[in-house]
Amino acid sequence: MPCDQGLSSRITLLSAPLAVREALASLVGSPVIRSLPQEDRLNAEILLAEVLNNCVEHAYGDGKGEIEVSLALRRGRLACEIVDRGRPMAGRTLPPRRDLRAGAAPPLAEGGFGWHIIRALARDLAYRNENGVNRLTFRLGPAEADCCP
Repeated sequence: MPCDQGLSSRITLLSAPLAVREALASLVGSPVIRSLPQEDRLNAEILLAEVLNNCVEHAYGDGKGEIEVSLALRRGRLACEIVDRGRPMAGRTLPPRRDLRAGAAPPLAEGGFGWHIIRALARDLAYRNENGVNRLTFRLGPAEADCCP
């Protein structure tokens, strides 16, 4: 597989569960994700599902809005950017890490594993909120040292 395929994809979806399902099908079928190794394709689908569902449930809640998803394949790694104009994350920062080891405090009653999953699969996870715009970025794939020269 070439190092820099120059593949990219961008979609905009409404903040609704059915729209997330349709967007995931489209993204997973895109040349960007189809060109990844099998394990990375599965991880990309899980990551995107968690992040997009968080946007619907938390950023917009009962309201409606748009979510923009941009994907690009760079040096064998998938670069993702998710943008919405819903409510910002608490403290305008990523949620804190939770200790999920045996004997640690239990996770949240409803779910509570989403950010743990996102953190476990994503590299270079970053969030910022500026001028009412939430922007989450992450990468998926081998570490930079493992990529092409």
